[in-house]
Amino acid sequence: MNQPNQSNLESSAIDPGFEIPVSRIAQRPLAERDASRLLVYSRGDGSIRHQRFRELPELLPKNALLILNKTQVTACRLVARKRSGGKLDLLVLRWLSMDRGMAAAEALIRGSGRGARTGTLFSLRDLRGEVLEKTDGNAYVVRFWTDEAGQDIATLFSSYAAMPIPPYLRRPPDREDLSRYQTVYASAPGSIAAHTAGLHFTQRTLDNLRAAGIGVATVTLNIGEGTFAPIRSKLLRSHAMHCETFTVSGEAARKINRARESGKTIIPVGTSCVRALEGLMREKGDIVPWSGATDLFITPGFSFGVTGAMITNFHLPSSTPLALVMALAGIEEIRAAYKVALDRGYRFYSYGDSMLIL
Repeated sequence: MNQPNQSNLESSAIDPGFEIPVSRIAQRPLAERDASRLLVYSRGDGSIRHQRFRELPELLPKNALLILNKTQVTACRLVARKRSGGKLDLLVLRWLSMDRGMAAAEALIRGSGRGARTGTLFSLRDLRGEVLEKTDGNAYVVRFWTDEAGQDIATLFSSYAAMPIPPYLRRPPDREDLSRYQTVYASAPGSIAAHTAGLHFTQRTLDNLRAAGIGVATVTLNIGEGTFAPIRSKLLRSHAMHCETFTVSGEAARKINRARESGKTIIPVGTSCVRALEGLMREKGDIVPWSGATDLFITPGFSFGVTGAMITNFHLPSSTPLALVMALAGIEEIRAAYKVALDRGYRFYSYGDSMLIL
């Protein structure tokens, strides 16, 4: 596989080369998580097989080690009403302060009419708010309060907030999303978007993997607002990659290093796990217990230090996850695989089908 010069690669290369029809973007999850289709791509000979995700234990190399991201999506989307009329859709990225009766947060905002601007007042039932100022990026600082004595802002917000499903799901979030836009192994709150490659796992699949001798280690990478940011710069190297926090525990580091020493295949599940492991290698030169942040942008030409294979979903054009997948498997190779997936009726994006790159 010939990799291009990373520094001179134009962002237009990070594209499947065709449109994904709206009808092929999965709007709802399947009734059974592990019933998702699984496109298996072999980098060795370029072959493609069509399987089901529940068949994963039979498809992985013997004694492989899977890396799962145990991050948990926080319900952080609030649809409120502006005092002047109209809707205000807020996605809280991070809390800046939190007292019982007053709080401040950084949020992405979309609104009807003139949208959001400094001084905009809004409310949802007994929760009040005001847009204070725009940040250096696309977010705003927002203040929340309540007129009801004794009410707790954090409790009110969590009662009213919905799951932050992506905008290409052309519907409001509902109760099903509370459980399905979340992996079955999520346990560390902190993400504003799902670890979508992990949505296909069931406890049955995990049990079958372990029974087949496949090891499992967990890391945490909190997926942030950059997951919504398309690549807009002409050259990939000019794209400002978002920074995400991650943790690799001592137990996970030991499992990964034992696998590396014995020549086992390490298979991150999702681009977030790849970024955590490869970001740690860039930062420390080894896999060690660590908590920190990474702004690593993995594009074609990247030299992987840990990743031997990966499980991933089908990604948006001109996105950083697609750039990472192309870095691992090749630009034209992924374009060809995506075309096969489209022709064979695969479902795309968060609630869509999956891909195993060997």
